[in-house]
Amino acid sequence: MSSTSEVGHAKNVANLQKLTEQVSVYTLYNPPVASLSVPNLQALYTTAAAKLSEVEEARNANKNAIALRQVAFENLKPTSTRIINLLDILGLPEGTLNQAKTLNRTIQGTKNKPKPPTENPESGQSSSNNPISTSRQSYTQQAENFGILLQLLATIPAYTPNEEDLMLENLTTYHRSLVSTTQPVDQTEAELKVKLIERNQILYTEGTGLYDIAQNVKKYVKSIYGGTSPEYANVSSIKFTEPK
Repeated sequence: MSSTSEVGHAKNVANLQKLTEQVSVYTLYNPPVASLSVPNLQALYTTAAAKLSEVEEARNANKNAIALRQVAFENLKPTSTRIINLLDILGLPEGTLNQAKTLNRTIQGTKNKPKPPTENPESGQSSSNNPISTSRQSYTQQAENFGILLQLLATIPAYTPNEEDLMLENLTTYHRSLVSTTQPVDQTEAELKVKLIERNQILYTEGTGLYDIAQNVKKYVKSIYGGTSPEYANVSSIKFTEPK
């Protein structure tokens, strides 16, 4: 959700406390509905504030997991390119090399090489085809394709690099780290979604959510003091917003 929306949720919760403080000093405020009583409003504020904190904790956990994954994947594309450059000088069969290059293009985010420009015989103008982008490729897919590339390397006896980070054993360890950093992202994202649902239920469930209760508090104050009263003016000025 956008930062503007998050500010709106927090403002609703803060304004509930403000509304509760206001009605608690009204001598006539004695609602016949239990959910509108001052103690229940205070309890609702405590619950809602705690849920906002849980959402932020879950969001931060997800952001941290995403940051760690980003660091782990930083060297994936350059490493894959270096592997291909090394394979290119080993005199491999064309089919094997093409297979490796295809996997690398998928990891890099392009499936096909751009074709050379062709001239239109009628117009004399040249045209070119852009590579097909796979910018939406997931980290899981990148790690999976890298793993397939390593399986291919294991079948190539000539693949014996002198560079330690390109040795198959170290590449396999690197691949494991890629896989291990994707799992916490999925887990923390799922946990965040649950917390968002719980927050929305507390704040916006029809009839029992914070938003509706706040509106009913205002209606009750209007009913006992009148729509032109300063008491009602005080509570009506406390704004609550409902997500679209």
